[in-house]
Amino acid sequence: MIRTLSIQNYAIIEQIEIHFSNKLTIITGETGAGKSIMLGALGLIMGQRAETKVLYNQDVKCIVEGVFDIGHYDLKDFFEEHDLDYEVETVIRREILPSGRTRAFVNDTPVRLGILKDLTTALIDLHRQFDTQDISDPNFQIMVIDALAENKGLQKDYQTKYRQYTSNKRKLAKLTAESKKAKQEVDFYQFQYEELLEAALESGEVARLEQEQKTLNNAEDIKRILGSAAYYVNDDENCITGQLNELLTQISGLTEFHAQLPKLAEKFEGTILELEELANELQAVGEETEYDQERLEEVGARLNQLYTLQTKHSVNSEEELLEVQENLAQRIKGYSDMDEEIETLEKAIDLQESALWKIGKQISKRRSKVLTNFEKNIQRLLVQLSMKHAVLKVDLQESKELLPTGTDHLKFLFCPNKGSRFEDIKGVASGGELSRLALTIKSLVASAIPLPTLIFDEIDSGVSGEVALQMGVILKALSTEHQVVSITHSPQIAAKADSHYFVHKKVLDNRTITNIRPLLEEERILEIAKMLSGDPPSEFAKQNARELLATAKITTTPS
Repeated sequence: MIRTLSIQNYAIIEQIEIHFSNKLTIITGETGAGKSIMLGALGLIMGQRAETKVLYNQDVKCIVEGVFDIGHYDLKDFFEEHDLDYEVETVIRREILPSGRTRAFVNDTPVRLGILKDLTTALIDLHRQFDTQDISDPNFQIMVIDALAENKGLQKDYQTKYRQYTSNKRKLAKLTAESKKAKQEVDFYQFQYEELLEAALESGEVARLEQEQKTLNNAEDIKRILGSAAYYVNDDENCITGQLNELLTQISGLTEFHAQLPKLAEKFEGTILELEELANELQAVGEETEYDQERLEEVGARLNQLYTLQTKHSVNSEEELLEVQENLAQRIKGYSDMDEEIETLEKAIDLQESALWKIGKQISKRRSKVLTNFEKNIQRLLVQLSMKHAVLKVDLQESKELLPTGTDHLKFLFCPNKGSRFEDIKGVASGGELSRLALTIKSLVASAIPLPTLIFDEIDSGVSGEVALQMGVILKALSTEHQVVSITHSPQIAAKADSHYFVHKKVLDNRTITNIRPLLEEERILEIAKMLSGDPPSEFAKQNARELLATAKITTTPS
């Protein structure tokens, strides 16, 4: 609930502060004194648009600040979600700078207007005449009936399961779409995978085959040249090793004449042996190298196969082809897993759907039980408000599908006059009828729904006498469960106040400004008397005012 509202430098308000009763606060005053201007200022902390033309002093910023007790509104998660400091006594402030820039704060933390709107929607229901869209909102209508049907526990269970159900349905739809696309691709991927699998890829194979191909292509030259080399080194009449052995003999004959020659002769001998061994190896390689046309064709075909696969998959080696093969295997397995996941999800959704229909039918049954009494009570209150032929009917129809709030389509239908058709409230009720309907509906569910602070701006417009008196009785009853603020021209409603504020204008330094002050008991009598008969009020009006105030202390609930 709102504790205080302070306004600085807004329209014709220089500075005021209002302390609200936690029950029924009534605001009355002179015509044009600025009662509705205060609501405009309140609208600023509710996130409404701001303009610099509302500044009382164009050189000074406007500040509107509300102090709220939010202990009963279950808003801790909201504060945590938006990284705000949660305080039971929360301060909401809006500033309009002379530059035109605006700022909003929650407990001194800057916030965006969207967050401000979301928060204050839970705290303030600003109900102006012709501004009664909430009772036309299907979600509000369902909330009303569920509150009366005591469906809170069932709805909580249903909502939890419904969120899981819709989440799984979205997941299933996504998987099904992916699976459909996958099925168009999986055959192609399977073909590519099997082609690579059949290729029996081996790491390093291309390099080996390329070397073998070169060998086969040059086999005759290899055989001829290596054979000649071995012959000239070892077997020729004047072979190299023979000549070197003659030299070795001569060097060996000199070893006793020089200290280094024995070692050099030994090295020379080792070189001859290595050369002989090299010649033998050359001869062996030459002898084993044979030209094989069939094998050359096999190698060429295999290399072409590997080159083609590399080009097809845009890679440069068989190692990368093996990676492609593994990726294809994983992708194909993924499609298989997807089918299993789809099957699991479908089973889970079927079970969730059955559970939701079961809970939904319980909710629907409880709703049906309270409709008759609800309709009768609405009609009884409407009769008190001089709408004796008006009838509200709740149309409850079973849905063919699960809905976020259950298994029913629920709609309030209204018939304002005898013989008229029942139609949607928004399309058939006048502004005054909507105001009275909203008041009666909210009064009936006041104890069952955590309504925000209800602020009514002249909903009594166009009514007087007994109707206004009954409207005051309903407002008073509503205020026993919730904080209610009403701006009114009706003395009958004003008499019901727990706290009565008077708005008035005064001239200060050639400027007209709005001020507001709480009225004491005798001041209330005088103000209500003025509302009854004019200024100055007659003695009869004063006596009548006293009687209204006395009656208000006795009558607190609708008859």
